[in-house]
Amino acid sequence: MSGKFVFLLVAIVGASACTAQERFEGTVASVLARRCLECHNAKDARGGLNLTTRDAILAGGDSGAGIVVGQSEQSRLIKRIVTGEMPPERHGRSQRLPAAEIDGLRQWIVGGAEWPDSRVLDLFEKTNDARAGRDWWSLQPVIRRPVPKVADDDVRVVNPVDAFVMAKLHASAMTSAPPADRHTMIRRAHADLTGLPPTVAEINAFVHDESPGAYEKLLDRLLASRHHGERWARHWLDLVRFAETSGYERDQVKPGIWRYRDWVIDALNDDMPYDEFVTQQLAGDEIDQPTEQSVIATAMIRAGSWNDEPNDAQDYLYERLEDMVHTTTTAFLGLTVKCARCHDHKFDAIRQTDYYRTASFFWAGYMGQANLGGPNTEQLGFDVFGWTDRSREVPPIRLLINGERHKPGEVVQPGFLSSIPSLERPLAPSPADSRTTHRRREFAAWITEPANPLTARVFVNRLWLHHFGEGIVRTPNNFGFKSNPPTHPALLDWLASELVDGGWKIKRLHKLIMMSATYRQSSVHPQYAACAEQDSTNRLWWRFNRRRRDAESVRDAMLAVSGNLNRRMGGPSFYPKMADEALEGLSRKGTAWESSPAEERARRSIYMMTKRQRLLPLMTVFDFADTSRPCGKRDDTTVAPQALALLNNHFVHWQSSTLASRIANETDESVRQIGMAWQAVLGREPRTDELTMATEHVRSQTERFRTQQNAATSPADTGDRQPNVDKKSLAANPENPGDLALASLCHVLMNTNEFLYVD
Repeated sequence: MSGKFVFLLVAIVGASACTAQERFEGTVASVLARRCLECHNAKDARGGLNLTTRDAILAGGDSGAGIVVGQSEQSRLIKRIVTGEMPPERHGRSQRLPAAEIDGLRQWIVGGAEWPDSRVLDLFEKTNDARAGRDWWSLQPVIRRPVPKVADDDVRVVNPVDAFVMAKLHASAMTSAPPADRHTMIRRAHADLTGLPPTVAEINAFVHDESPGAYEKLLDRLLASRHHGERWARHWLDLVRFAETSGYERDQVKPGIWRYRDWVIDALNDDMPYDEFVTQQLAGDEIDQPTEQSVIATAMIRAGSWNDEPNDAQDYLYERLEDMVHTTTTAFLGLTVKCARCHDHKFDAIRQTDYYRTASFFWAGYMGQANLGGPNTEQLGFDVFGWTDRSREVPPIRLLINGERHKPGEVVQPGFLSSIPSLERPLAPSPADSRTTHRRREFAAWITEPANPLTARVFVNRLWLHHFGEGIVRTPNNFGFKSNPPTHPALLDWLASELVDGGWKIKRLHKLIMMSATYRQSSVHPQYAACAEQDSTNRLWWRFNRRRRDAESVRDAMLAVSGNLNRRMGGPSFYPKMADEALEGLSRKGTAWESSPAEERARRSIYMMTKRQRLLPLMTVFDFADTSRPCGKRDDTTVAPQALALLNNHFVHWQSSTLASRIANETDESVRQIGMAWQAVLGREPRTDELTMATEHVRSQTERFRTQQNAATSPADTGDRQPNVDKKSLAANPENPGDLALASLCHVLMNTNEFLYVD
């Protein structure tokens, strides 16, 4: 036999074997995994029927053998499928298999029911109508697809972001909105990157700067601003359920946890690479050369609520573990791993053992509780509020049957999510001279592995969300089966690749997104009605989403335009002034809340004391985050209490009165005062109609206050429902009716949509 013939024979045999394997995977394995294993797997074999192996199928269940080899029509499996009995209806809908899938199973049985050696089908390997498998889109490798070619790339496409967006718009016969004007763009950029409104001088300079690079220079300046970290740290603090107190009845302050807030601000300002940002928060005590700052970063782990008097301390240990698992996997991976504490995840490819594998990373730090549910300073090595292991030796963790402590199951070894088999590897042993297990460092290394398909996708989606108001995946904390599918999967992957390939640097991603024409388009579209009818939720990004300022930005913007803003960064938090009514219910309320001096209360909202059981009403009415769980996207409501708070809140009156005082000190000419108020609050001159209305408002309010003074009555006695003015806050002349009227005008402007919303 010639060598050439042998080679040809081997090639033919190999091709046939490959074809048989592919045929099995594409017909039998795919159909059984997607359609049948939900009810007939090794763990849950309903009717006694297990369909995961050939032997199990031949053995059958309570009714006998599942198949008769060579005789498809005599096989119970085929009979049940053909009659529509199996798969059963789901939610009132038939799950009858398509004819092609039934024929594939028939041919397999007739052909001998061949089954690859050692092949065991797995419930989690294929996505079906009820759950995600390991083939789910977010668990697949990130693929950097070519940037689409579009016809008008010389006009509408500034960078690759636009190419991906425009390609989908063109496919839907739609166009993007025209570019926003410069006044809008500087307000938008300031709101996104610093959370503070631009000054009149900054607006005028940008609007009149005709140089080609003016906008890019604006972004560079804002990204370099120390206020940038203050703005974006708030998004991260929401995500890791940060507050400065423990919650529950005593709600005691966690000493020094404000240093973690400052660490986040500094890390973002210094453009710390995201992989390092993750690593220090999970394992800042286990890196090669830990510092006080890297240990402060680990406060993320224990930033949640903590009960110092649980009904059962041992049960509560598992509650705290659940909080840690939930926070870390949600924040970094966008998966709800905590749902697998009691059983395999009902919707995602996450086994119950995966939950305990993840919990084991924190197990060594929670064997015994002290100092608000964490280690003491001797264990940490620094006098900070952080996290570390009590010892490098740690008892094994057991799976809890139904999540109940009194029903321990098998021992679970530390490991990573089985959802991503390609990243499976054993944990490296702890160094001989280490006092910790190094498990969290291993966890951080696995999360930040460039090949991890979730980490970069989840993070760039969060960046997009906070720039556009919605994410490419509109469920930012859930990339699993219950997620909202990505609007632009290829763009999401391209951005994820950009993050990793760019050394995990974050600011360059901000700039890339904000330089795009997609970001710079107007919120108003000339064919708005037609576009809205076709895509009412703007999934194709045919316009910019108009957004209301969040709670912190509303408060900070008022401080900024009034001139009261104290820009001092860092340090212990201040206590805002809290109305007596809001303090009702606090035990020892006389000492539980002591307002800070006015100068401290004028600091940015990120430095405000966040007390879990007593949040500032002005913050909560504007949808402040729920601090009990990771918040990837805040609620965005429009409700009557918001208007009432803006009209009556003492803080708002303080700002409007201070602004009026500042203006009154510069000029007593009414028209000029109105113009200055408009410029300060809205960043522009009033239009003719606005000037007319404002002049009338000031005139009528001046008369109103003069009448009240003459009658020696309070504003409340008049029955007038126009905004009252806090006279005590008015430095210029609290008895001058004209100054009071000007304060009323400033108050009205701070209540306008133009001030509260960013286009």
